[in-house]
Order: sequence, then C-alpha cells, then structure tokens
Amino acid sequence: MLKELQELIAIPSVLNTDATADAPFGKEVKRALDWFLDKGRENGYQVKNVDNIAGHLEIGQGEELLGILGHVDVVPTGEGWTKDPFGGVIEDGKLFGRGAIDDKGPTIAAWTALNMVKDAGYEFDKRVRLIIGTDEESGFRCVENYFQKEEMPTMAFAPDADFPIINAEKGIAGLVFSQVFSGKEDQLITFRSGDRTNMVPDLAEATVEGRSADWKPDFEVFANQHGLQTALEESGDAVKLTVHGKAAHAMEPDDGLNAGVMLALFLKDHLTGDGQVFTEFIADKFYGDTRGRALNLQFSDEASGDTTFNAGIMRFKKAQGGTVEVSMRYSISCPFDEKVEAIQVEGFSVNVNSNSHPHYVDADDPFIRTLQDAYEKQTGEKAELLAIGGGTYARVMEKGVAFGMLFPGEKDVAHQLDEFVDIKNLVKATAIYAEAISQLACRKK
Repeated sequence: MLKELQELIAIPSVLNTDATADAPFGKEVKRALDWFLDKGRENGYQVKNVDNIAGHLEIGQGEELLGILGHVDVVPTGEGWTKDPFGGVIEDGKLFGRGAIDDKGPTIAAWTALNMVKDAGYEFDKRVRLIIGTDEESGFRCVENYFQKEEMPTMAFAPDADFPIINAEKGIAGLVFSQVFSGKEDQLITFRSGDRTNMVPDLAEATVEGRSADWKPDFEVFANQHGLQTALEESGDAVKLTVHGKAAHAMEPDDGLNAGVMLALFLKDHLTGDGQVFTEFIADKFYGDTRGRALNLQFSDEASGDTTFNAGIMRFKKAQGGTVEVSMRYSISCPFDEKVEAIQVEGFSVNVNSNSHPHYVDADDPFIRTLQDAYEKQTGEKAELLAIGGGTYARVMEKGVAFGMLFPGEKDVAHQLDEFVDIKNLVKATAIYAEAISQLACRKK
C-alpha cells in the first residue's frame, strides 16, 4: 500500500496549462489517472476511461451499484516545504507529499480495501466501482462529465474528508467582486495573490511606484506588528512588496493566514485612487472577518454551522482596476439567493461565478446505518454524523456521503505545506473501508 501511494504521489498531478485533447487537465493529471486504470487492469477489474478526465475500476455483479469516489488531482505545492512534495518520504510514522491526505492516500486506502475484500473470498452481490476523478480541486468537471455518460451509483461514499460520516455538506459558491474603474491616479501598479479560491493564499505581491526609501520604514513596522515574513525589492522607479502567509483549505479560512488580505491591509493607508479603493475593500471586508459580517452575509445554522468566506484570488492592474474572487461556503439552510441579491459594495459589482447547492442524506437511511456499524466495529468508537464546509464528490451523488479518512482530533494538513498521512491511520481507514465494502456489497462464500 505504501509503495503504491509513493508511486502515485511521485506524479505531480496539478491542473496545468499543457492541456491537450488526450489530457484535458494536463499531462501529469492524465498520467495519474492512467496509473490507477493500469492497476485495475493488472488486478482483473473491468476498467473504463471516460474522456481522459475520469474512469472507473469495477468488480462484482448485480443490479445495485456501490460507488467509491476518489481523485488524483492535487492543489499546487506552494513555497516552503521541508520535504520533497512529490517524494513520498516516510519519516516518524508519516508519509509526506502533496495529496498524501487529499486525496491520493485515502483513495489508495479504498483501493487496498477493495482488493482485500476480493482476495478474502467474499462474493460480491452488488457491483462496486472505484471511480477516479481528476478535477476535484478545480470545479468537479470530471465527475459532472462522467455522470452524463455513466450510471449513477445506488449509493456511494467519498474517502475525501473526515470520519466518522459526513452526511451534510455546505453549499459552495464562487463570488467575483469586480472593481468599477474610475481612472483616478494612484501608486499601485499591480497586485497579485492566490491562484485557487479553495485555498487561503500564502503569498501576495504588489508593485508600487517610488523608491525603497519611500516604503521600507512603514513596511518593516507593519511586518513587525503582525509577525509577518516580508520582502522588499526596488527595480527602477518601482518597488515590489511581498508578504508570506499560511496556506489552508478555504472551508476554514481561520486555519490559515491570508497573505493578500495582509498586504492589502498595509497598502490601503499608503495609496490613493483606484489602488486605494481596491486594497481598502479587501482589508475592510476580509481582515479578521471570514464570516461575512462586513458584507452583511453572515449566517449560521445548527445542522452545518457558520457560513464562511475566503478571498482566494486577488488581482489588480493599473489603468484597469481589480477583481477579488471569493469562495463562499454557505450553511445548509442559508437563503443564498436572498443574501447575494442584497450585496451592495460601493465601487464594485458582484457576480455569482458558480454555485454548488448544499447536500444532505437523512441520518436514518440504511446506508448511513451500515457505514456507522462498519466504523464502530473497527474503531470501537461512536460514529457521529458531521457537516462540513468542504466540497466532496458526495455532493454529486443522489445518495452519497463523505466517509473519512481524517479521524476525530487528527490535524488537517490538506492543502498545507508538508502535507502528510499518518500511516497507522491509513491502515485503520483501510480496515474501515474493507468492513464497509463487505457489509454493503458482499456475501461470504
């Protein structure tokens, strides 16, 4: 299992611009998909490649279909790793690498579990499909296309979140705030932070007019006040200001430090014109506020908790203005349309770029009960039901849940530097998945 996980992590399957007709999300992403499909063929599964962006490995027979949905694409590595992000280094009981916990490690655990059940002599009275996606981190285009052409599972789980069982996922909307360009002169030339709305950006850079002597004293004071790692570089009549933050998953922005927001907080008091309006908007609406209070979008419910906001992509160019792309993770009962229609920000327009509605499976469903039994049998612990702000493949299912593999109390390092999977927990998750598969889809010979 560890060897296969190391092989898969060694493939740098980040969404790339080297897309071709045979590799719509990039050659390395396609290579990771091919790796899994080849493993399926080697082990006697029925294998299908669907348009080079998804595929499945199937075993068993019967009318009903159990789906297990994992993904092999990963987010960018960011700067500051102390381990090779694609090295799969094993140290102190942990295996390090981008995708180790999101989602290559959990998908390998499910794959190993499926093989264990097959090799243990169980007879499958349902079909089981391990469905492999390649665009989970950038919009779910893979599974949306897949289910336009392939059968919807009778029931399904995604090993891509937390144990025990997540039966409720918040809605996920992409909001784009676009600055209304006024043409007023200012010192801000460019501003750039973030590449994905589902990550708290750990780097922000801005170029401003002037000399280092004009900016350095105040910038150093600001950095010291906030404990920031920064850099300043003069080039001709411009100065580049850099702020380093801490990456985290957008479902809980407070776990990270948004470099773009921090740089905007500094700049808003040192600029005029459109640059000042742009940075003031970011600082005033998102500094110390990941719950949308400054935008009057706050909402919380008992089933799923707070609505959260992550300013994930920030861009500005002089003589053009700026944009801020925000990931809004809204509560199950949040009146989304009503909230968004009421947004008013002077100097900015707002558009809903995407909206994935909340997902919920009833707690009394027999499928849920079986997963609870499998978890409790293998751990001896109560299988509580959870709600999250993250989005998993479960939300594209008619009856789907997220099922592991992060255990209660375990630190979530997905999307962070030196991402890892705890090997003991990887083994324990594999046992839980094998138990669940055997109960849901098999009868003993």
